[in-house]
Amino acid sequence: MTGGPVVACAWRQGTTTSDVEEILTFGRQASEALGTELRLLVLGPWIDGAAEAAGRHGVDGVDRAESPKLEDFQPDPYVEALAQYCARYGPRVLLFSQTFDARLIAPRLAGRLRAGVVMNALDLKPNHEGTLDVTASAHGGDTRAVYTLGGPQPHIVAVLPGRAATEPSVRAATRPPVQSVDLDLAGVEERIQVIQPARAEGPRLEDAQTIVAGGRGLGSPENYRLIEQLAEAMGGLAAASRPIVDDGWAGPSRQIGLTGKMVRPALYVAVGVSGASQHMAGCSAAKTIVAINSDREAAIFRYARYGVAGDCLEIVPELIRALKNE
Repeated sequence: MTGGPVVACAWRQGTTTSDVEEILTFGRQASEALGTELRLLVLGPWIDGAAEAAGRHGVDGVDRAESPKLEDFQPDPYVEALAQYCARYGPRVLLFSQTFDARLIAPRLAGRLRAGVVMNALDLKPNHEGTLDVTASAHGGDTRAVYTLGGPQPHIVAVLPGRAATEPSVRAATRPPVQSVDLDLAGVEERIQVIQPARAEGPRLEDAQTIVAGGRGLGSPENYRLIEQLAEAMGGLAAASRPIVDDGWAGPSRQIGLTGKMVRPALYVAVGVSGASQHMAGCSAAKTIVAINSDREAAIFRYARYGVAGDCLEIVPELIRALKNE
């Protein structure tokens, strides 16, 4: 193997084992294409199941960076920790799952290292130049752009969650060695203090197999209750488009879209959602999309496998009654 390693970066806050496995799937594709090793870097507290996931995905080694400054996610210490890691180990590619936290630190790290960064990545493939082409969502999800990774290393790539089915390595699973990474973070202090952190309770939208999302077509905030009732009757979770979150009809933790959650459920029911590209960027990976909208020309029908053109305030109550056998 030649060149620096491909490194998948993860930390415990807001990260599940499935998130780690997805980023390792991309990491293995990149390392095989570049002919270099694949490593997993865990920042801060250990992630349950990370070692087992690394073994299933053919990781050559796990690096663990521990420090009191990394116990809770703080952008300044995390950027410094990653910069020190890169200076010591010279990775060729750094991969992040594009969580809210990664959106904060990936561009800042790229600025610190004077390295290129690609956000909103959807796929990566080798090219004839011996490097990688990264396909990313662009212009609010309306189109795709392909970037060739060139110039100074490391290349930093943030992958949109839910964009790849996790595929274990064809090699027999092993338990890769874990090594500690020494960091000097004594002089680093977080410049922004969180007065009151946002707290999300209950199941995560990212893990739901059935999601019912409401949009401005519901007409009024009181009608969002229909979305919650339909989701409950279907054994799923309620979600929302950004316009009604901005208007306070639903909480920010319910938002689907480019600036919200990225989901890939088996079933996504969009009620009164227009189908703007920013919203579809968050749910287009769903296996089946069902749209209910009174506007027959709504963009959502271009994405839906099944569509119902009609008043959602008449249709949804009937669906709820049918599901409850009333």
